[in-house]
Amino acid sequence: MKSNPTSHPPASVLEPEYPVRPLVLVLCTGNSCRSHMAEGLLRARAGHLFRVASAGSRPAGYVHPEAIAVMAELGIDIAGHRSKSLDEFREQAVHTVITVCGRANEVCPVFPGQQFRYHWAFDDPAHATGTPEEVRGEFRRVRDEIARTLEAYAAGYAEAHAGRILNALGA
Repeated sequence: MKSNPTSHPPASVLEPEYPVRPLVLVLCTGNSCRSHMAEGLLRARAGHLFRVASAGSRPAGYVHPEAIAVMAELGIDIAGHRSKSLDEFREQAVHTVITVCGRANEVCPVFPGQQFRYHWAFDDPAHATGTPEEVRGEFRRVRDEIARTLEAYAAGYAEAHAGRILNALGA
C-alpha cells in the first residue's frame, strides 16, 4: 500500500486494545462552552485518531450561542451539539478523560477502560462581562487557548504512535 497523506490507518493499528478509535471524553461542569469548543476542535484536528465527546458533571442544558459563533469562525460547526451528563458515559470504554475546569476535575469518576486523564483548566468565557464585542473576544481567547493545548496533545499522541501509523499506511 502506498503512502497517502490523507489516508488514515485502521483504529486497530493506533490502539490494538480498542476495536474502534479510542474515545476521548472532555468534561466540564456545565457542558455548555469550554468542553464543546474542545470537543469540536479535537474532532476537527484529530478525528482520525480519536472519537471525541463532551459531557458535564452538572449539564447546563444548552450549548452557549457565543461558543457556537466563535467555533463557526474557524469553520467548525458545534450547533448540533447538546449538553449532556457524564452519566451517559459511565458504562462506556473511555480511553482518555480531559477535564477543562476545576470542579469537573474534582468530581471526575474513573470510567471503564480509562487509561489516561488530563486536567487543563481554562477560564469560563460564560462569565465574561462587557460589551458584546468584549464578550466575543473572551470566547475567542479561551477557544484559542484550548486549540493550542489540544493541538499539542494530538501531535504528541500522533508522534507516540507514528511507527504504527506509518506501517498501516505502507510508508
